[in-house]
Amino acid sequence: MHLYEDLVSIDRSSKLVAAIKQEILVLNVANRLQGIKARRGDGTLGQIVPGEKPLRDKGYAVARGRIATVEIGVEVKILAKAMIKQIDRVINDLRNQVVQFRKSGEHAFCVAIVGINQADHYVSFEGDRPWPTTGRGGYLHPAQEAEEAERRLLAHAAPSYNEFLLLRYRATNEKPYPFQWVDYNEVRLNYAAALTRISSAFQQRL
Repeated sequence: MHLYEDLVSIDRSSKLVAAIKQEILVLNVANRLQGIKARRGDGTLGQIVPGEKPLRDKGYAVARGRIATVEIGVEVKILAKAMIKQIDRVINDLRNQVVQFRKSGEHAFCVAIVGINQADHYVSFEGDRPWPTTGRGGYLHPAQEAEEAERRLLAHAAPSYNEFLLLRYRATNEKPYPFQWVDYNEVRLNYAAALTRISSAFQQRL
């Protein structure tokens, strides 16, 4: 949702911003494309169904409504622990979501945002029972798996996307629940660059 707000804020594509302000392009409110069976992803911007009344929330530039097309599709994955155990499923989910986005047309601009934990330990819970990483066997710490998980994602999932944004962070899931970026400036620059490329692509296409 905020990615689309940020595309308006940086104002690098007059055509994209105008289509959003004129409520031609809106954020999807439904769980599907109108008339097409497809998983919507985590955030989709598309052309509003003609005759539909868009909804606008106070303080937000991008209206919401039922969409007929996917112009931009965003899929988000967060890897916190046991990354290698689930990496094949995550890669398949990411690649399949591109197929879903492009069911309304091959022109859909597909964006993946993937968080990868690099903490030195992590605790997950099943009910009240904690499951801390130990650094051995199937309980490796996030920092021990992050590099390999990233390598596989870049090799097997990233090529399917127009933009593939990796967010490296540290979180332990323990009170007081600390969180930090591995390199905040890198995250800031990479995100801003991705917004610029998305804007540029739409300025040339629309």
